[in-house]
Amino acid sequence: MKTETITAAWRGHPDCRTCGVRHLALFSDLNESDFRTFHLPIEDLAFPKGASLFSQGEPGRAVFTVRAGVVKMVHQRADGAQRIVRLHRTGAAVGLEATLGASYQHDAVALQPVLACKIPVETLNRLAMETPRLHRQLMRQWHETVIQADAWLTALAVGTARQRVAQLFLYLLDTAPGPVCHFFRRDEVAAILGITTETASRTVAELKREDVIFHVSARWFRCDRDRLQKIVEN
Repeated sequence: MKTETITAAWRGHPDCRTCGVRHLALFSDLNESDFRTFHLPIEDLAFPKGASLFSQGEPGRAVFTVRAGVVKMVHQRADGAQRIVRLHRTGAAVGLEATLGASYQHDAVALQPVLACKIPVETLNRLAMETPRLHRQLMRQWHETVIQADAWLTALAVGTARQRVAQLFLYLLDTAPGPVCHFFRRDEVAAILGITTETASRTVAELKREDVIFHVSARWFRCDRDRLQKIVEN
């Protein structure tokens, strides 16, 4: 992404209205003079579904801000098993451990087509020295990541399989413009919720039979939010 594009985003240019840099991400507190301090070598990247932003154990050299789509964080266990430990949506900063000089702790994979800004650690370090506002925003992002991890464990890692699946639908509906959301493959549901693929498939089928969710097309579902909420609270 060119410097002038970021400046336009800060100014609220109509073409950049949905840019995560302006609304939610690391540069949201910066003003125009901050951007003039030096040239910003930032890449504006598009990742197709299934593409890797970075891999577990890889040296952390950049932080990614998600402008559109969903990124799943996957932990690779020593026995070869995988567990999806978190989902990052628009505005999230992914790979913050790179700012500490650490290797990436998880695989970051595009769960849907993703647009992201790749910000080299060197750029963040220079901006942090020049601009205390960026340091504060980095701390907010770390705090948000901790809150999200706690919420993930609380909402999606406890309760019956039925409650977990219902909560996952509600989680996806939170960012959907209406009652329709894009759901995951059954193996992805199993990896997110810590249940078997068979249990995930059976539970989704039960919710469909009970008209709690309605299959629209491919993996798109229309959901009865109230009934999903009652399942979670039962």
